[in-house]
Amino acid sequence: MKLNLKNPIVFFDLETTGTNINVDRIVEMCYLKVFPNGNEEAKTMRINPEMHIPEEASAIHGIYDADIAECPTFKGVARSIANAIEGCDLAGFNSNRFDIPVLAEEFLRAGVDIDLSRRKFVDVQVIFHKMEQRTLSAAYKFYCGRNLEDAHTAEADTRATYEVLMAQLDRYADLKNDIAYLSDYSSFNKNVDFAGRMVYDNNGVEVFNFGKYRGMSVAEVLKKDPGYYSWILNSDFTLNTKAMLTKIRLREMTEKR
Repeated sequence: MKLNLKNPIVFFDLETTGTNINVDRIVEMCYLKVFPNGNEEAKTMRINPEMHIPEEASAIHGIYDADIAECPTFKGVARSIANAIEGCDLAGFNSNRFDIPVLAEEFLRAGVDIDLSRRKFVDVQVIFHKMEQRTLSAAYKFYCGRNLEDAHTAEADTRATYEVLMAQLDRYADLKNDIAYLSDYSSFNKNVDFAGRMVYDNNGVEVFNFGKYRGMSVAEVLKKDPGYYSWILNSDFTLNTKAMLTKIRLREMTEKR
């Protein structure tokens, strides 16, 4: 099986200081870039998160403060990562809910202007959960017939994710070998921001996906309760969420003129 690609696709996995996409940082990133002709290019890098790695996180991925003390910060490698994924679609395991939002936050902190929303995202975990309902290790055993060695290392998880997607395409005849289709299939909803605090409704209108205004038009809420915008900007939301909300607010202000 060979992926039917119009653009290169980058499979990637992140190891982080924790699971809070608002504040936690990357400590290791691995990506596997697959080109339309089938060629592959892989890279693994460790990153100094400029914060303490909690012991509970280190217990999972095996990376401690001393291991990354001399490594570059994300800001130091952000441009090279952006260049590597330029023009590529992205794929991962639970990537739509975690890895993509975390990566977007790191780019924003580093001041690197990259529009990830223009990419197609394939989340292999969503495909797996829709088909079988299990974890990455179980998925690897189920689809590839092998035990996943070195689980929770970025390199092993990245390679396993790529192999699982290939096996899924072989296994399910109705699963199209097309990145646009896979991106749509592996998406639970149409997020406006990567964290999913705002989503598009069935009419393509941005609505809030949380709190007291859940299901209500973002534009209408900003008109009805202008203070809600300030509250979000001054609260613990991702930089990407704040940026997308600001974009909608500016658009609405422009249209009123």
